[in-house]
Amino acid sequence: MQQIALSLSAVISAATLVAAEGKASGGKVREADERPNVLMICIDDLNDWTGFLGGHPDVQTPHMDKLAKSGRNFTNAHCTVPVCSCSRISVMSGLAATTHGSYEIGPPYQGIPLLKDYPTIHRYFKNNGYTTLSGGKVLHHGFSGSLSGDLDQVVGKGPWPNPRTRPKVPISRPAEWSKYWDWGPYPETNDTAPDYQLAVSAAKVLKQDFGKPFFMSVGFFRPHVPLYAPKQWFDLYDINKITLPKTPLADLDDVPDHFRGINQISVTPTHDEILKQNKQRALTQAYLASVSFVDHCVGTVLNALADSPHAKNTIVVLWSDHGFHLGEKRHWSKRTLWEESTRVPFVFFGPGIKPGAACRESVSLLDIYPTLVKLCSLPANKRLEGLSLIPQIDDPATPRKHPAIISSYQGNHAVRSRDWRLISYADGTEELYHHKVDQDEFKNLAKDPKYKSVHDELARWLPKKGAPEVRTESKYEHLRGPQEKK
Repeated sequence: MQQIALSLSAVISAATLVAAEGKASGGKVREADERPNVLMICIDDLNDWTGFLGGHPDVQTPHMDKLAKSGRNFTNAHCTVPVCSCSRISVMSGLAATTHGSYEIGPPYQGIPLLKDYPTIHRYFKNNGYTTLSGGKVLHHGFSGSLSGDLDQVVGKGPWPNPRTRPKVPISRPAEWSKYWDWGPYPETNDTAPDYQLAVSAAKVLKQDFGKPFFMSVGFFRPHVPLYAPKQWFDLYDINKITLPKTPLADLDDVPDHFRGINQISVTPTHDEILKQNKQRALTQAYLASVSFVDHCVGTVLNALADSPHAKNTIVVLWSDHGFHLGEKRHWSKRTLWEESTRVPFVFFGPGIKPGAACRESVSLLDIYPTLVKLCSLPANKRLEGLSLIPQIDDPATPRKHPAIISSYQGNHAVRSRDWRLISYADGTEELYHHKVDQDEFKNLAKDPKYKSVHDELARWLPKKGAPEVRTESKYEHLRGPQEKK
């Protein structure tokens, strides 16, 4: 790990030299052969349990921390939908769920009629002279069918195999739990773990000379369940000493019933079940181990970039598709409109991006596409719904008027500003939280008349209408919210 950290310092130094040549937003449009490369690193189910976001006091993520410190760390970043498939569809299309209609694990990108004429970010870069590469979990269903031409090269392995078919895996979970909710030291070494194999493959590809700029995405599966990682990562965390999230019994007393039963219609055990089985510490340790393992994989890729011919001219953007509860709000997994489900790590680093303070303005993963288009001097894509982050990359204190907007199933939305979160459900119930004084969202202020002006200001950003959900076969019915089931 020390070698990786040293190499990351090398790529940071190289990028800093390039940064001196001009600001990220620079007025000059680069020539095609001067345009920067893009390395996009996507991580599945990673919440704010990283050192650079301070979401857990025990977590060890040295490589991502180094990257965040050396670029622009957006500490108030949020997904568009707190589910893998639709969140990634939004990032890759540049459109919100209320436009494309994917609110749950449903049809793939190429199966959504409303996206027929909207190119993925890979296709857009390819159409503008870039070599495009991808490996691992980037789109939930992959680049197949009509999207297969979006890539010039496939990099490494895909995600972990289905736990239902994986042989000889130690079983930690209670028998009545889904096989997806297993955990433990597996496999024995990093070398036999698919995420690390993907990192090694990506590292090799980064040594290539493509003859023109490249756009490369690498998608890691950890810390998605089942929470498997080699033993060395479990050994970082003493199960008897790790800090557990706050889960007060009264936390849900002042919130609507809307998503209280979300676990019961998915494959996720409830908080009460986890406590009854005395598994909270074991699952928390397994999540932390998985986070540190994926940090090691990220470091492997950054190490390769530092040693490659592309070190001085590559923009790195690192993000997670959504957050993840580990007992907060007495909930596990995702699919809610609370902070733990929507907040994500989000970092830009590279030439023209000066290290400095973090940005606290509320931003969205929807902003990735337009920001990269601008950073790489591509023709503007006016159909994108996100906003360029160039002002905040240049100066993290630059105010941002537009809040982040998140949807979870049709008709349910959250509006997250710098200091506030408003949640509006399809049945008319609401939650309002003041993050300056209540980061855990313990006190629902929605009915307090003192905050009516705050409520009304946030409410004006709520989507007035949304595309109906694009559904697929009935096997996904058990994953839908109560208001969506038929």
